[in-house]
Amino acid sequence: MRESRDVFHLAVPAYDLEAAQEFYVGGLGCKLARRYADRITVDFFGDQLVCHLTDPPPEARRAELSLYPRHFGVTFREAGDFDAVHELCVQRKLELFADVSVRFEGLVEAHRTFVLRDPSDNLVEFKHYADHRMMY
Repeated sequence: MRESRDVFHLAVPAYDLEAAQEFYVGGLGCKLARRYADRITVDFFGDQLVCHLTDPPPEARRAELSLYPRHFGVTFREAGDFDAVHELCVQRKLELFADVSVRFEGLVEAHRTFVLRDPSDNLVEFKHYADHRMMY
């Protein structure tokens, strides 16, 4: 069973490692763990994110991005943490795919969310549920 000292690992494509490092380390404040010629590994809010250098697909069109089915991110237990990360993103002018909104308003699973677009068009969602029991 996973323990608190264990970490979740996620690998995503990166079309430019410099841009990925600037976004995740310089922008979001994640810690750079390792850098190689073909990837960077960062401490992404306590979990391991690996950005692998990949050629962009020729059919990639930024305007056609959709949050579903593929995105990743962090669900914060505390509202203040969600607010602090959003404020950091605004101050550092990180590209918002979708600004703060409330999903499922009026229901027990109501939550605030905002989504960033990283330089390789990976969508990164941040959430906070009014009732933390709904995080899972």
